[in-house]
Amino acid sequence: MALIKDRVELARRGSNPNVICRLRSGWAVIGDVQFLPGYSLLLPDPVVPSLNDLGDEARACFLLDMALIGDAVLEATGARRINYEILGNTEPELHAHMFPRYADEPEDRRKMPAWFYDWKNAPVFSEAAHGALKRRIEDALRKRIASA
Repeated sequence: MALIKDRVELARRGSNPNVICRLRSGWAVIGDVQFLPGYSLLLPDPVVPSLNDLGDEARACFLLDMALIGDAVLEATGARRINYEILGNTEPELHAHMFPRYADEPEDRRKMPAWFYDWKNAPVFSEAAHGALKRRIEDALRKRIASA
């Protein structure tokens, strides 16, 4: 299964409800789960296997877009910091995770990677529950795109 490729195809067709907005390098999307409110991803378009498969300009663009999403999530959530991760071990197509980290996270989780959270029982993204947050991230992101 090519999850990232499928999600990008849905975004192109306007059928991916998690899309925040289109960026130069790909698609900003809010995460399927929201155990850390504002958790977002950057999906490249076109899809490539890894960061190393991009040329210098495309690589720089992807990393800049990743940081812009992080800036927007910080502004929209008031998080303490953003953890950035590019893994690709489970989904072998380039994608970047932006995890907002909060001062009020449980003590045993605060210093651990986000992967230690219970993903199976995490709140699932829904427009009703998280739509306002998604729109705040989009507004903050579009403001940054306009000034770039």
